[in-house]
Amino acid sequence: MLEVRDIHTYYGDSYILQGLSLQVDAGKIVAVLGRNGVGKTTLIRSIMGFTSPRAGTILLDGKNLTGLSPDRVARLGVGLVPQGRRIFGSLTVRENLAVGERESSSSQRWSLSDVFGVFPRLQERLQFSGKSLSGGEQQMLACSRALVGNPRVMLMDEPTEGLSPLFVRELGKLIQELRSRGTTVLLIEQNLGFALRLADYVYVMNKGQIVYESIPDELATNEEIKGRYLGM
Repeated sequence: MLEVRDIHTYYGDSYILQGLSLQVDAGKIVAVLGRNGVGKTTLIRSIMGFTSPRAGTILLDGKNLTGLSPDRVARLGVGLVPQGRRIFGSLTVRENLAVGERESSSSQRWSLSDVFGVFPRLQERLQFSGKSLSGGEQQMLACSRALVGNPRVMLMDEPTEGLSPLFVRELGKLIQELRSRGTTVLLIEQNLGFALRLADYVYVMNKGQIVYESIPDELATNEEIKGRYLGM
């Protein structure tokens, strides 16, 4: 579904992604793990077109996304839950959702009623402004805004950051629902336990490169990799 081939991404003269490659098979949940500053968010920015790679290729179902603008990437079926939520604080919950809505002919499309079935609290707060929501509610809104765009691939950048255990559990239920609907997920995460419980496959990043990949059970028992690259 999604393939990243040998991408090299810079911020000015700073060389961030240094020949990174990975793939996400259709309907699977793939997690990318690593410490702060290793380039995980830059990977998301490269896929979405916010910071285009200077070299390498990004493919969605064989279509080249490299160098496309973010709106074109989104229209091709890539949804984003950004790090830090990035909701529109001055807009209501309903208006935030309207910004993200996109029609889909898929039988697995996400409607507002589907979203409220997962996050009933949002329905209760439809007329509240985004800035008046709690951190967990803002993350629900960020996820829901991406869902109503009916993406084929969902990019989730540190979605558990700053959340209480209760909201982390609710987020886990959402990701399991995405799997059941056949949505492909690329999950960027520092919460190792959360990622290992949900992912079908995991990559570990360090200094802009993939340094390890395996199924979750193998990483769970690899103390050397966890100690060297994940600070465990």
